[in-house]
Amino acid sequence: MKFLTDEKLLIVGAAGMIGSNMVQTAAMLGLSSNICLYDIFEPGNNGVLAEMNHCGFQGVNFTATIDPAVAFKDAKYIISSGGAPRKEGMTREDLLKGNCQIAADFGDNIRKYCPDVKHVVVIFNPADVTALTALIHSGLKPEQLTSLAALDSTRLQEALAKEFGVPQCKVSGSYTYGGHGEAMAVFASKVKIDGKPLAEMNLSAEKFEEIKHNTIQGGSNIIKLRGRSSFQSPAYNAVKMIEAAMGGEKFTWPAGTYVCNEKYQNVMMAMPTVIDATGVHYTNPEGTPEEMAALEASYQHLCKMRDEIVSLGIVPPVAEWKKSNPNL
Repeated sequence: MKFLTDEKLLIVGAAGMIGSNMVQTAAMLGLSSNICLYDIFEPGNNGVLAEMNHCGFQGVNFTATIDPAVAFKDAKYIISSGGAPRKEGMTREDLLKGNCQIAADFGDNIRKYCPDVKHVVVIFNPADVTALTALIHSGLKPEQLTSLAALDSTRLQEALAKEFGVPQCKVSGSYTYGGHGEAMAVFASKVKIDGKPLAEMNLSAEKFEEIKHNTIQGGSNIIKLRGRSSFQSPAYNAVKMIEAAMGGEKFTWPAGTYVCNEKYQNVMMAMPTVIDATGVHYTNPEGTPEEMAALEASYQHLCKMRDEIVSLGIVPPVAEWKKSNPNL
C-alpha cells in the first residue's frame, strides 16, 4: 500500500469512539505507515490497537501507549479528540474548564516532546477555545494548528439538500463561520442549489430559520438520536484535515484558525480556509449585513470564552501571550 508519509501520526484519545474511528479512517486512506495511539485509558487503547491489527492493514505499524513522552516523541502530525464528550442537555461551552485544562496539558506535551510537529488538529469541545489554549501552550505557529468546524457547514449542506431533494454534492456555498457552537454565524447568501442561487428557490424565511436552527443544534440532535455525541463525522473530517496537511487533497471546508487582524483579534474561529502542505490559510468572510452582524456576535461570544479561560488561569492575559508563544 502506498502512503502519503512514513512520518509519525499521533491520535490522542484513541480509545474513544472518535479516536478509534480516526485511527481506522487514517489507515484506510493510507495516510501514514506509522500510527501511534495514545490514551490514558490503557485497556481501551490496547483494545483499539488489537482491532486495528485484526483488520490486517498492509504496511501500517500501529503502536499504543499511555506514556505522553513516548506518544508525542517525534510526532509530525497530531489529531486530538482527548477531551470529555458532550452529553445530552449539555452545550459545548459546558465543557469549557475541564477540557481547556486538558488542552493546556496537550500543548505543553507538544512543546516538550515534539516541537518540530508539522500540523495539529484539535477537535474536542469547545473546539474554538481548546484549540486556542493548545496553540498558546504549544509554541506553534498559527498556521500549524487548526480546529474542527466543518461539521456545521456539512450539516447546513445536508439540511438544504434534504429540503430541495438533491444530492448533497449539488449544494455549494453552504458555510458557517465564527464559533463552533450555539453562536455560530450561518451564511447562506452565496448558497447555490444545483447551480441556482438559493435566493431564487422560493425558500420561505420561516423554513430557512428552521434549517438554521437545525444546523446549530445538529450535534444535539445526534445525541438525541444515538444516545451519544457524534463520532463518525468528526473523525472523518479531522482525518481529511490532517490528510491535507500531509500534502493530500486540499481541505476547503471552513476550519477553525487563529485570527488576529484589523477586525477580529486573538481568537480561534471558523473562517474561509484552505489547508494544504504549508498549513492553514484564511480569508475574511463576505456576506450580507445580517450575516456579518451574526459573525460579529459570534466573535464577541468567542472573546467572552477566551476571557473566561484567562480568568481561570489556564492561559495568560492576551498581552502576555507572546511570552508563552513568540509566534502569536
